[in-house]
Amino acid sequence: MPRSFEGNFLPPKGRFALCVARFNGFVTEALLQGAVDTLLRHGVEEDAIDVFRCPGTFELPSLTRRVSETGAYVGIITLGAVIRGGTPHFDYVAGECAKGIGQVAFGAEAAVTFGVLTCDTVEQAIDRAGVKAGNKGADAALACIEMVNLHGQLARLRKGKG
Repeated sequence: MPRSFEGNFLPPKGRFALCVARFNGFVTEALLQGAVDTLLRHGVEEDAIDVFRCPGTFELPSLTRRVSETGAYVGIITLGAVIRGGTPHFDYVAGECAKGIGQVAFGAEAAVTFGVLTCDTVEQAIDRAGVKAGNKGADAALACIEMVNLHGQLARLRKGKG
């Protein structure tokens, strides 16, 4: 039988960073609340959580990269909300944000998760921030815990202890 590796939801050792866009704050604050609540419920200590805020979703990749480069965090959760309007601005911001955070995640030592909403309407964003469709900030935090634990397994393998 082949060995199988996947993360778990035990509280990992280390610090978590939450990178949060202030634009559409009525949504991103709910995402932040969901993410923090999930981390705390899974045993992450409150003093092991830092929140970094930037103006908007377009700025999230730059902030996330700089937070990652500190080497101080085992997990980084990105939170933002882009809501479609009447111009192509949505497509540019959403696409560049996703691409940028993906690039950071690819090269980061920390686990990086994507909790950025890209919605057609305000109602969809509100629903995904805790009303009808769960809280996508909580989902991103849970995914981050799992990935931190999976990264830990991989590090033990690299050291020959797996």
